[in-house]
Amino acid sequence: MITMPEFIDVIVPRGGKSLIERISRDATVPVIKHLDGVCHVYIDDEADVAKAIRVADNAKTQRYSPCNTMETLLVHEAMVASVLVPLTRIYLDKNVELRVCSKTRSGLIAAGLEANLLKDATEDDWRAEYLAPILSVKLVAGLDEAIGHINHFGSQHTDSILTENHGRAMRFLREIDSASVMINASTRFADGFEYGLGAEIGISTNKLHARGPVGLEGLTTYKWVVFGNGEIRG
Repeated sequence: MITMPEFIDVIVPRGGKSLIERISRDATVPVIKHLDGVCHVYIDDEADVAKAIRVADNAKTQRYSPCNTMETLLVHEAMVASVLVPLTRIYLDKNVELRVCSKTRSGLIAAGLEANLLKDATEDDWRAEYLAPILSVKLVAGLDEAIGHINHFGSQHTDSILTENHGRAMRFLREIDSASVMINASTRFADGFEYGLGAEIGISTNKLHARGPVGLEGLTTYKWVVFGNGEIRG
């Protein structure tokens, strides 16, 4: 099927990463797909604390298996005591395994958390789609580092910023090259039904032609019909 463009207009593979990689590599039919859902939430130092905790909790723990679940949490280093510590306790209470950078480990231990409750993140963790109660956590110096991390390690699926600073939020929207980019909302909303598209056929991280959650309209192309009466082009 994947090499029969004379009969098939588009393929939307639904399955594991190895299946989608193989179809993307070998197909001569156009493919609408995403390989990974490495979704991020960045908590800025001008975030509303209660809002940030609620959203970051939901983005990870509402369901673990969907592709729009947060896999990496980025937190401004000024928000350790107010946001990261209470969030860490929430995650640990829900049996979420935390894989953290060295700065995160130091900050949480200084706040009284036991070192054995934390695992050290590796380079592979920043690229991981766990689909499980596992979360990578990194402290960043600010928006520049957060954007750089997401654009380097992300999968262009869904990323969210928590901030009350309008300028920073707008910059995040402009500079994060993902199919869904959010302000003060859970990544779990990146869904065709939630976007009002009806039944979701798939989620695409392609640039052309469909991107993001895809409904029936996203699979539609145009046929231009012209009614004339002898008009010619000058």
